[in-house]
Amino acid sequence: MVSEKRWYTFGQDPAILVALFANVLSWVVHTFFPSMLPWLIQTCDKEEKDITARVTGLTESAEVCPTQCISIGRPGGLEQLRLVQLKQGIATLGYNVSMGTAYSDPISDESDIPSNCVVLRNEAFSVNYADCTIRWGLYESARLFVGWPIVPGFDIAGTIERVGPGADSTWKAGDRVFGCSLFGAYSSRVVVPDIQIRKIPLHLTTAQAAALPAVSLTALYALDLAGQWPQASKYTNRSILIHSAAGGVGSMLVQMSRVLRMHPIVGVVGSPAKVDAAGALGCDIVIDKSTGTLWEQAAKAAPGGYAVVMDSTGVSTLRESYAHLAPTGRLIVFGYGSNLPMGKAALSPIEWLKMARKASQMPHFDPMDLSVSNKSVLGFNLSFFADEKAKVTELFDQIVTWLDEGKIRCPNVVEMPMDKIAHAHELIQSGTSVGKIVMTTQ
Repeated sequence: MVSEKRWYTFGQDPAILVALFANVLSWVVHTFFPSMLPWLIQTCDKEEKDITARVTGLTESAEVCPTQCISIGRPGGLEQLRLVQLKQGIATLGYNVSMGTAYSDPISDESDIPSNCVVLRNEAFSVNYADCTIRWGLYESARLFVGWPIVPGFDIAGTIERVGPGADSTWKAGDRVFGCSLFGAYSSRVVVPDIQIRKIPLHLTTAQAAALPAVSLTALYALDLAGQWPQASKYTNRSILIHSAAGGVGSMLVQMSRVLRMHPIVGVVGSPAKVDAAGALGCDIVIDKSTGTLWEQAAKAAPGGYAVVMDSTGVSTLRESYAHLAPTGRLIVFGYGSNLPMGKAALSPIEWLKMARKASQMPHFDPMDLSVSNKSVLGFNLSFFADEKAKVTELFDQIVTWLDEGKIRCPNVVEMPMDKIAHAHELIQSGTSVGKIVMTTQ
């Protein structure tokens, strides 16, 4: 797909300026005029207007109970996370089902379901830091492919309610499945392509299954880009450095690197409390960067440099991550945690200034140096999955096989009811959450 020409205002993408204004407005109102927060809420015509018709739970039959979802009407703070009930027959969906909207048309029978899709009675979805950036208006593919309002979320798990035309004939109503949606997962009913779901392994609960797709697919594709899967690397150096090794993606990277027999597996964590957890996952060496000796210990663990460095941290580590690659080494970039604010419910003007300063400090990699040093820098996010069905199938099948064989395991799960989504976002933003936060819809 050829990128369209972008227009800039004062040297910035106008969408970023809109997000800046909206977030600062939320911060001002939250800080000085909290009683006026409801004025910042935007509704849409897909929502049920008759408030008396709303249900209080999701225990009624699938035919009776309308979809409930978390809708975000505009960039902003936690006040934008609204639990809403949709009109009868409407479900949420990802942008690869219908571009430019978070909602389906009313579905009354199988013929109304988009081709090659199923309607999932979604019972659990996980919360990722990316969801906070969606709410702030900083997640580019969310802005480009969905817009506002948006229902965030990637991970889904529940029961197939209906099977649409063209879907695999092996799927049937009542099947217990998990998978991923390209947004739209914060919902009790999701329309999802059948290629993006698999049956839940028998040893997993629904909540555990919902914790897995995004982190495991991200980790395995990162190892694919690194040249370590599906065939093992032929190079003698198979060392790997994994930032945030006790986090969601990091914990999967550690386990998968162990399965792929990479050595040494060096994990980086942010506090002493996470050292044992990273070690238990399979790290040969765990570095606590709070000691201030991260790069000295990293160099000692792999004196010749690393074959792979997995970096989701961003500006605070990228330059040194590249410097610690071995010849033929690959730096895989899939996040920018240190560029973004932690522990902030709303983004104040000061936070925007901090983000701008950090963005100006991002390293630039010289193509000549890349060729002379025999190093590579590769970055990705999962939005490309919309078009790469064969790759999605390959990745997902491998993950399910490893789960069934017990070679990888689910992260610790913390369950919360759907109406506590604002608290979940607070925990994610704080950086102190332990385990994978999974919201239940019933």
